[in-house]
Amino acid sequence: MRCPFCAAQDTRVLDSRESSEGAVIRRRRACEKCERRFTTYERVEELSPVVVKKDGRREAFDRDKLVAGLKKACEKRPVSVNQLEALVSQVERRLQEAGEKEVPSHVVGEMVMQALPSLDEVAYVRFASVYRSFRDISEFMDELKEIIETQAGGKKAKPGAKK
Repeated sequence: MRCPFCAAQDTRVLDSRESSEGAVIRRRRACEKCERRFTTYERVEELSPVVVKKDGRREAFDRDKLVAGLKKACEKRPVSVNQLEALVSQVERRLQEAGEKEVPSHVVGEMVMQALPSLDEVAYVRFASVYRSFRDISEFMDELKEIIETQAGGKKAKPGAKK
């Protein structure tokens, strides 16, 4: 493992721990040359599906890209990075369990939209405003009304459900 500080190749493992239901191993390392410490995460590389974008482009499922988008939606909100990582892990696991080689991007977006309201409703609205590409304020208000009805215990459709 290369040291991120001095780029030396010689590092030693100080501590290893399993996390995220055993799917990730966290390793605390020290550089033999500069003696600085850093953390690495080791995850089993699983075959993730290719995401088919709206315009027909295809790209590999990018966990980091999804986390970055969620971080923007959750900016200045009481949602931890661990919660976002767990949400993305849940989406990634569901995609892998489905066993499909290709998945439309809207399927990934809908999975996120289903899980996000339980984390933070404001983050949900922020994510929805980008994901759904609202054309005007009335579409935005319709989404807000659905959230309010759901929160009030109404038996209306879940936020983001197609009408």
